[in-house]
Parts: sequence; structure tokens; C-alpha cells
Amino acid sequence: MTKTLTEDQMDTLNALADDRNGPVALHRRQTLIPVEGPGSPIFPPTYAPDNRQGKPGYNIDELSDGTKVAVIDSVGSQANRMEPVFLRARNDERKNPRSQLVPQIDIAYGDGNSVSILETGHRLGDALIRATPLRDRARDAFTAFLRQNSATELARLAPTSLVFGVWDSRDTGAKVPRIVQSTIRAEDVEVLTRSAQYTPPLDYAELGVFTETQQEKQQGDPKSPLAKRGFVHVPAVRTHGGVVARGPIQQNVTVNLIALRRLDGQDGRELRRYVLGLALVAATAPMDGFLRAGCLLTLDPERTAKWYSVARSGARSPIGLSEGIAFAYAENAAKVFGVGEDREVVFDKKLARADTGKKAKDR
Repeated sequence: MTKTLTEDQMDTLNALADDRNGPVALHRRQTLIPVEGPGSPIFPPTYAPDNRQGKPGYNIDELSDGTKVAVIDSVGSQANRMEPVFLRARNDERKNPRSQLVPQIDIAYGDGNSVSILETGHRLGDALIRATPLRDRARDAFTAFLRQNSATELARLAPTSLVFGVWDSRDTGAKVPRIVQSTIRAEDVEVLTRSAQYTPPLDYAELGVFTETQQEKQQGDPKSPLAKRGFVHVPAVRTHGGVVARGPIQQNVTVNLIALRRLDGQDGRELRRYVLGLALVAATAPMDGFLRAGCLLTLDPERTAKWYSVARSGARSPIGLSEGIAFAYAENAAKVFGVGEDREVVFDKKLARADTGKKAKDR
């Protein structure tokens, strides 16, 4: 992955972080296809209904012309998939060079188990962090960002919180916008349904486990006690069957350079270049297309995606950007800025209980 950058390449990338009159964003749109081929069914995520009456469903919007667009992977979900590219491999035989670009913070929670901060959904603002000795340092970092617009401590402690955004909604209220944003949507979709029938391997009423009357009364009702435990026939009729995309399935990745250039703090220029390097690494890393059961996507080999620099005027210009270039730039920027220290902290149940008992005015 290591690549030596030319002076022109280094100058071009540095300008993205330094020049406040420069491009507003980098953008890449790439077409994806199901592993079974174009037009094959795929399964979007299901979401709980707004009220508690309806059933979970897909996020599908209908445009004014009747076209239906389905969310295949949301902004938050994409961020959670991209962030582990910086995770240190637990198998020593599988080194991850990207892990050297950020501090590795592990939270131990007993019996030899631990979880990385790179795997926590709310990053440095997660409840898990507030239940460790990192609580005070995290609060100080958020407070510095909130009051002095200083992102230095955030970058030393949890720099991916700057890359993918974080909202310390349950403590200081500090809100850091995303620099890398990605979504996957399918256009012109048709919704499918599917049906299934569970048949138990034995006739449990005949064996005297329960009566035939109980069996007849409860089979077919998925909410009945016997059905829940798998002792009677249970049909599942017209449940979620995925969607077929008549139009393209597209992943849009944006690197927000305006948000990047607003970051400040000690060694502000080096800070912004460091965060840019991390953002480029995250944005160019190969995508893991296994999003969920029934949704395995690959790149469309017939459509090559390009990165574009987007000017304030809206003009789009191709920019040479690849995984190797991004890593080389990030590696250099990390050496100059200095990567925060690795550490392991211990989850503290007392801190967790204390946090749940806080009054709103004390948060």
C-alpha cells in the first residue's frame, strides 16, 4: 500500500486542507451491483415504524414522478462500516497498516473481553466512554471544541470522531460535523414480498406433549406460546422480500472540505492535514459489500468511478486519488502531527450507574 508521493501530489492534497478558497468537497459516485447480477433482489435495512402500531419497513421515498428510491445503507451505517478500517487486527498475522494512523483505545469489560472505541456507535460521545477513566478527558476535549473551537484534544484522543462526526448529546452538547459522508441508494425500485411455512419435525400432540385442542388452537398464530417455541406449524405470509432495482444502485462518498478547514487548535495546519489524511484513507478504502443477509454488493466492473474536486461554482474536475496515494499522504501527515498514545481502560459499573443518575442540569 505504501507509495511515494510526488511534490505536486503533496502540494495538491495540502491545498485541500489549507486553501480556504479552494474546492468545497471531493466526491465519488460509483455504481454497485448485486453479486447475483443486475436486477437481482437485494434486502434494504428495515426500520421500526414512527408509531408503535405498524410493522417495521424499508426506507423508500416516492418522487414526484412516481419513481421510488430505497435507502440501502444510511449515512450512519456507512460510517460505522468505514471506521473499522483503522482497527488494529487482533490476529498478529494480519497486520493492518492503517491502524498505525490513529490511537488504539480498547475498553476492557471483564473475563478478558474488550471493545475498541472504533467499534462504539457514538464514538467519543458514547455512553461506554463516560463509564471509563476517559470520561473527564473526553469531556475536556469536547469542551475545548465547544468553547474555543479547538479540535486538538479530540484529534489526540479519538481522531475518527472528527472524520465521521460525533455529537456529545448526553453531556457537553458539542456537535462535530462529519467530514466523510457516504450513502448507498437504489433507484426505481419495486418492492417484493416472500412467504414461508415452518413445519415441525414431529407431531407433538400425538406424542402427548400437549393436546390436539391446544395444537389446533395455537398453530398458525406466530404469537402463541407453542408457535414461539417451534412446536406447531407457523406460516409467514407476505413478509419483507427485498427490492428489485430497475435503476442504478449507487454509493455516493463526499469529503467535506469546508468542515475540515473549520477545524482549529494548536498546530492547526498540521491538525487539518492529519484529519484530511484519515478522511482520504477512509473514503478510498475498499468497500466490504456484505451489508446484511440478502445484500451482498460488488463494484460494477463496466463503470469506473472517478474522484472529482468540486469548486464553489459547482465545476467538477477529476483529481488523482487512490488508496495508495491516500495512505501515503495520511502516513506523512500522521508523523508530522503525532498520533495519540494507545491505551486500554476499564469499564466501571459505578461510573455507568452514576451517569444514569445525573440530573439534566448537571450533564
